[in-house]
Parts: sequence; C-alpha cells; structure tokens
Amino acid sequence: MAKVDKLCIQGGNPLHGRVAVSGSKNAALALMAASILAEEPVTLRNVPRIGDVYTMIELLQELGAPAQFVERTTVVIDPRNILTLEAPYDLVRRMRASFNVLGPLLARFGFARVPVPGGCDIGARPVNFHIDGLRRLGADLHSEHGVYTAEARRLRGANIYMDFQSAGATQHLMTAACLADGVTVIENCATEPEIVNLANFLNSLGAKVEGAGTTTITVTGVDRLHGGEFTIIPDRLEAGTFAVAAGITQGEIVIENAVEDHMRPVVNKLREAGVQVTRVNGGLRVRGPQRPEPVEIKTNPHPAFPTDMQQPFAALLSIADGTSMITENVYESRFRYVNELNRMGADIRVSARTAVINGVPRLTGCPVAATDLRAAAALVCAGLAAEGTTELTGLDHLERGYEDLPGKLRQLGATVESCEQAMRKG
Repeated sequence: MAKVDKLCIQGGNPLHGRVAVSGSKNAALALMAASILAEEPVTLRNVPRIGDVYTMIELLQELGAPAQFVERTTVVIDPRNILTLEAPYDLVRRMRASFNVLGPLLARFGFARVPVPGGCDIGARPVNFHIDGLRRLGADLHSEHGVYTAEARRLRGANIYMDFQSAGATQHLMTAACLADGVTVIENCATEPEIVNLANFLNSLGAKVEGAGTTTITVTGVDRLHGGEFTIIPDRLEAGTFAVAAGITQGEIVIENAVEDHMRPVVNKLREAGVQVTRVNGGLRVRGPQRPEPVEIKTNPHPAFPTDMQQPFAALLSIADGTSMITENVYESRFRYVNELNRMGADIRVSARTAVINGVPRLTGCPVAATDLRAAAALVCAGLAAEGTTELTGLDHLERGYEDLPGKLRQLGATVESCEQAMRKG
C-alpha cells in the first residue's frame, strides 16, 4: 500500500453509521513484550494493525522470537529460542513501549541490554520508575551512552512503592516479577483497564498476579510460564476519538465494541459537553449537539480523565458555546498542537499546564501538521468540523496508534483521503 504523506479532510459532513473499535494499542504492546516470559508459543487475538504493533513485531523477531500476523487480527509469537538479549536502538527509538522488553528478558534469562526509548515527543517521560523498581527486584542496572544493561541471577520479590502511578512502569514491573523468587507487592500502581488485561494474560500463562485494577498488585513468582491464547480488550482511546468526532460534527454513530466502564471519565465529560452517549447492545451510541457546552477538564492517572484524550477534547471545545479549561497534570509539553488549532481559527491560550479555550462559532480548514499521535487525532476531528479543506501532515504519528482511521471515517460518511487522490478527482 502506497505511503500517504498528506491527508485532505473536507469538513462539514455529520458522521452517521456504525464503526468497530480495534484492539487496544497499549494493551497489545504490553502483552507482546510480556510474551517473552513464555517458554511456549503465544497467540494474541484482536491485535490492531498499527505502526507500533509492527515495530514490536520487528523487535521480537530481532530478539529471536518469530512474530507475525496469521489472520486479520491474530498474532502468533514464538519465544522458545530467543537468540539475543540486546534490543537494537533503531527499533527502540521509535516507540516507548519497546523498553518493556527489558524486564521480561532479564527475568527469564538473567541479562538484558536495551536503549532508552523514543515515541511521541510530549515532554519528559523518564524511565526512572522502571529502573528503580527493577533495582528493588534485585537487578544490577547501569546506563552508558543511553543504553541500559541489566543483570540478575534471579530477580527476587520485593515491596515497591511507586512515586507516580505510571501505567508503563506498572506493566513492566508486574511482568518482571512473575518469574521472581518470592512475593512482590507494588503499591500506588496504575489501575488502567490495560493493566487488568495484562494481568489476566499473565495468569492465563501460569503467573500468579492479584489486585490488578487496584492501587496494590501482588505477584507471587513462579518458575516458568507456558504458552496460550488470549484476546486483547478494545481500544478505549480510539472509541473516545470516534465519540469526539461524532460530537464535533453533530453526527450520530454507534461505536461497536466500546466498553463504557473503560472510558467512564471520557463519557462523563462528553455528556457534560452536551453530547448524548447511551449504551446499546455491543457498544455505545453517540449523538452530537448543535454546539458543545464548555467544560473543565483535569488530566490525571486512571480513573481520572486520561491525558491521551485531552487533545481531541480541545478540538471539540474549540467550538463550544463558552470558555473551557484543560489542565494537563501528566505531561508538561502536551499543548504543542494548540498552535495548529489556532491556525484553524480556534482561540486557545496556554499558560504553564493549563489551556483556556474560548469557543468560536466555526473552524476553517487550512494546512496543519501533527506533532504527536493524539495531536494528529485532534486535528482530524477539527478538520471534520471545519469549513473547507484541512490538509494534515505528520501522518506517521496517526498511523502509529490508529488502525486505518481515514478508512473508518469514510465508512461514517466523512470525506477523508490522500491529498493526491483529492487532486486527481479535481
């Protein structure tokens, strides 16, 4: 399939119809990394076909664990014969979640060498929570030239208190502790649905993980994990993005596979903004208002409002009837997309960690550039509502985390296509 460099979005079409949410990006990446612990093949179902998943497949293959899609959404990983315990920089730099292969490699083989990761440029996201926790488990860790080397004859159970409820670090430490000698208790840990999904996956392979979904997780180490089959939960962030897209276009759609319990803070804020959200068999029905109401949002770790949804909400609130506020409490550099929304006619002012959004009657299409994954989603939503055509670049960000978002939007009646195709149509 030819690579698309620029997306043309013709605004003004209310979305209508049904759309199916793919498997969770964050859950899929965590489960794929954790599969390294198994001594037999692992089959994962409902895996999204997105850029980050393909990067993780490449990484596993480089380590000597063949991984591939065998069906539309099914990936098989064979970690029986890991060949190298060193992750290549070229792959790790692309995606932050790749750092989470360090713990499983260390737990199973006693050694790992992994570079500091990359991913979206949204401010400092240090790996110190990961490193501190692994050291508590008995790992000898040191860093040189941006590469972490870890050694441990066998990890040992420990009490770990996390200074911040980091989802990535919680997943990493919970996974590594599965093969540790003794009991590990992780306190003040993250509680996201993806962490529950990972714990259930690990337990299906023979691990003993309790408390996932609460702020205290207990892991009793075992000697080995076997293989198995497991299904990944739907992507709550993709579901939230479609809900915003329906709301901002005054549309009405059914989001299949959306789990309301996984996205309650998002649903609550949608309703507060005047968007109708009702549970239907197998998903959620979303109906947009004539014009959104202003709301106040503060991002924090789950179960509070997720940082990954504040950007799409900024697009929605940019045309609200009044002034909204978004305070970003998780990452310090997550308002870089604001300049692009303002280019489209939004009136947003940022001071420190807070964006003040003065709603305007309409947005206008123009050339904009995505700076990260969720910023790309926000600009797509804005383009759907804008008058005229929005030309979006930076599509690599979008493709990292959304499975064929343009195609799914076209199913709902949106005019979204490569600018090259749009020009050919004249």
